[in-house]
Amino acid sequence: MATYEDIYGKRVKDFDSDPTLESSYEGQVWYDKSTGVLKSVVAFESVSAGSNLNSARNGAAGAGSQTAALSLGGDISPPITNLTEEYNGSGWSAGGALNTARKDLGSAGTSTAGLGFGGYAPGGSRNESEEYNGTSWTEGNNLGGARYRLVGCGTQTAAMALGGRGGSGPSPGAVETTVENYDGTSWTSGTGFNTARQQGGGAGTNTAALICGGGATPVPAGTTNTANSEEWNGTSWTEGNNMPSAKRAFAGQNGLQTAAIMMGGAPNTTAVQTYDGTSWATSPATLVTQRHNGSGTMGQPGTTGLAVGGSADPGPTASTEEFNKSLNTITAAAWASGSATNTALGSTAGSGSQTAGIVFSGANNLNNTELYNGSSWTAAPTLNTGRYGAGEATNAPQTAALCFGGYSEPPNTNRAQTEEYDGSSWSEQTDLPTGIRQLSGFGIQTAAVSVGGWDTNYVSESYEYNGSSWTAGGNLNLSRERAASFGLEAAGVTLGGNVPPSHAHSSTVEHYDGSSWTTATAYPTGIKFASACGTQTDGLVFSGNTPPNSVTGLTSGYDGTSWSTRPSMGTARQAGAGAGTSTAALMMAGANVGGTALTTTEEFTGVTETLTAKTLTTS
Repeated sequence: MATYEDIYGKRVKDFDSDPTLESSYEGQVWYDKSTGVLKSVVAFESVSAGSNLNSARNGAAGAGSQTAALSLGGDISPPITNLTEEYNGSGWSAGGALNTARKDLGSAGTSTAGLGFGGYAPGGSRNESEEYNGTSWTEGNNLGGARYRLVGCGTQTAAMALGGRGGSGPSPGAVETTVENYDGTSWTSGTGFNTARQQGGGAGTNTAALICGGGATPVPAGTTNTANSEEWNGTSWTEGNNMPSAKRAFAGQNGLQTAAIMMGGAPNTTAVQTYDGTSWATSPATLVTQRHNGSGTMGQPGTTGLAVGGSADPGPTASTEEFNKSLNTITAAAWASGSATNTALGSTAGSGSQTAGIVFSGANNLNNTELYNGSSWTAAPTLNTGRYGAGEATNAPQTAALCFGGYSEPPNTNRAQTEEYDGSSWSEQTDLPTGIRQLSGFGIQTAAVSVGGWDTNYVSESYEYNGSSWTAGGNLNLSRERAASFGLEAAGVTLGGNVPPSHAHSSTVEHYDGSSWTTATAYPTGIKFASACGTQTDGLVFSGNTPPNSVTGLTSGYDGTSWSTRPSMGTARQAGAGAGTSTAALMMAGANVGGTALTTTEEFTGVTETLTAKTLTTS
């Protein structure tokens, strides 16, 4: 009788407790003497929530990989759009727009060398083909025939356009078996597959392609779906095994001919179907959001995938979900509720970390200070001067916080007072050069920067604090109040706020290098009263007030160059305090749209991966 070592080349080991796990333990079985059980590290499949698209849509196409993807075109319901968004594995940001707005188009390639072709626009199906270079789309040579509801596979210079519907007008022609090949310059006719289909699933390369599922009849409302799959070997198409469930218009198409992932589909489902090159299986992992007609990634290894947007009925969704086949347990980024502050605090300030936060001041004229230990808040010694709309050093720790400026009413006074916290009490320091309210700040207690605000008008000045006195810093390019700021003295960021002449919400972002300000990539929306934390190259901005006057839970990540989405907060609000890092942030208090102060605390945790042993049983 063969032993485990004969079959797998590994002996069953015994340990006094679980070993420190890493990838080499995959398939290794061991006996844990402390618990009396057999254990191993095995791969499993899971789906976790990713960050939402900036614009909900269905009928978009996708390209790239799970950590570098594109979503292009689609229907925002209405209208049909030319928008492109880019995914970095954490969030979505705006990319270059297609030259021709369309939906139900085909795609291939990567996020920096993408291809979009065919599709539907008002008036009928399209034959345009465009190439993406990571920044912008360029018109290429057209398909041989106009088609929509087609799929693609391959690369920008070696792609295939598969199936779909042709003709023109609002209800164009027959479902097709048509194949066209692209060599990076022009499209040529290829060998058609066997079963005509529209809205099928595609995967693989131009020499090892897979087409599966889809609608086999042209009737939109009563389309007959097929479970058929076919494989292309570079010369001919052959029938493969059928899918477990006949679906069309998948929410995400991903993978290779030998490792494909089809997620969701119509009729609306949460099911995920996987292919190993021989047979199909229904994955134990399922989507959270039931949907169809979304986008995924093309030609990437079948251990990862995306389901992006689509129709969740009755309308389009912005949801992104990630499929992983991994040894690790993957937990998506998310906000979670923390303990409420003891006092409702609006227009407040704070700093610290997720497990050691500090919040202080607030409307109206509060000198309140509270400390957070990761589970509860306790009262701490109060500020010497009650105020709200004060600035803080966002990166200062709990035991070395800094508060400056602000406003008190009565006597309706802009404050210049500066106070330092040493972990046990606040002490008065050198005042700001002038009284300023609704200012922001960044840095630490001994190297801080005040940013903008309002004295008798919008303030463009910034001031630098060295732990004992303030000196003039560089002037902002855009005067502002109620902005958000984060980073360190020589590498800071400020964004948004009210700007002249009419208190408009700003989306302008500026970087500080320790002496001067330069304009950087704009925030996705105009915003004021937002909160922020992190560094200039790894920041997080959350909450705030957006036009015309709405509180938001919007969360965005910043890498020093571009902004991308993150999961939104549970409670929309404005004028709270932020602390922590981009992967372990803390949101403290704030106010609702009417200005009523809140006690709500939320904690943000970035994506985590944990390698976990599985207990083996005989069942």
